[in-house]
Amino acid sequence: MEDRTGPAAIPWWRALLTVVVIMVVGFVLLAWLPNYLLTHLDSLSRNSRVMVVTTEFFVVLFAMAWSLRRLQARRWI
Repeated sequence: MEDRTGPAAIPWWRALLTVVVIMVVGFVLLAWLPNYLLTHLDSLSRNSRVMVVTTEFFVVLFAMAWSLRRLQARRWI
């Protein structure tokens, strides 16, 4: 029978810092950046701006989910 130990617990300050960083990065990339793009891409039509921002949102969402999963698999978070 194998002796498996659970993952080592991270300190509370590191967990808190990780949550703050993830929340700030998520807010900037998923809320602030799309709004900024919508208001500053004046040369494009409304439909083009919506398409660009929607694409950016889902690409960033997928990239964040993939990145968080990779960090979790390496036990960094």
